[in-house]
Amino acid sequence: MKIYFSSRDIPNIAHLPLTERLAAIQKAQNRLTGPEKLLLNVLKLAVLLPIFILIFRSTESWYSLLWAALVAALYPIVLRPIQYSLCAKYIPPIDHQGE
Repeated sequence: MKIYFSSRDIPNIAHLPLTERLAAIQKAQNRLTGPEKLLLNVLKLAVLLPIFILIFRSTESWYSLLWAALVAALYPIVLRPIQYSLCAKYIPPIDHQGE
């Protein structure tokens, strides 16, 4: 599986504007199989759970809020490439040369 860090890196939709790329990714995400959806959701949970734990621990130390913010910033950095990589195989080639 190839890792795509941006929607512009996916060859089938690289030539499209951002809104159309996002729409194509959304359609592809709806076509993910059960195990792929489960994997994506478990990874989301694995990133979100520490954020809430750190927020709850902020009563003991306010530094926990800084760590929670750092982990929250990592959320899109970690999950977007995985999401794009899983969805890429469900995106058909789109030709916009005729428009």
